[in-house]
Amino acid sequence: MSPRRSYDQYCSAARALDVVGDRWTLLIVRELLAGPRRYTDLHADLPGVSTDVLASRLKDMERDGLTTRRRLPPPGAAYVYELTGHGRELLPVLQALGEWGAPLLGERRATDAVRAHWFALPLSRVLRDAGAGTGLVEVRLEEGEFHLWAGDEDGPVYGDGPAPEEPDARLSFDAAACEAVARGELSLPEAVREGRVEVLGEGALAKELREA
Repeated sequence: MSPRRSYDQYCSAARALDVVGDRWTLLIVRELLAGPRRYTDLHADLPGVSTDVLASRLKDMERDGLTTRRRLPPPGAAYVYELTGHGRELLPVLQALGEWGAPLLGERRATDAVRAHWFALPLSRVLRDAGAGTGLVEVRLEEGEFHLWAGDEDGPVYGDGPAPEEPDARLSFDAAACEAVARGELSLPEAVREGRVEVLGEGALAKELREA
């Protein structure tokens, strides 16, 4: 475990950065907003992080009360990492940071890694801005599928793959529309009206999105 470093400034922002300002820490939080994750899963979805750095960050985050580690019962018998309540309080921080950074995305570079679920946080913001209600949303992109719980901050924010139960709405994006929405250049209602996002489902949330 690396020794705690500090800016030694009596400032709440500086104190917060003492804990979450290291490289990779907030991106680990982003991944754990999906719920418990194994070390191997975290490493696979954080391309570019070394195994040593990831292990060190996870130990630091556990020390600082952001995460816990527990062993799954058989037949899993693997350790998983998950956010504490204190760690989950970083959700609005990541949402605000993502909103601020949206104009910086630009066009996708050839060297950019991408995972479908990385669009979960910007899409949850877009759904909020569209005035959509709460519900389970399944999203299909060219990169894959994920699901998210719109307007619900008590449990996991999103998950990989299809929804675990019948979703309230299914959204299908083409690549260009997804990137434009993530950059803040295109609102979700505009994308739906222009036919760049297909909305399926008979739930109230799907109807809201089709009529927005």
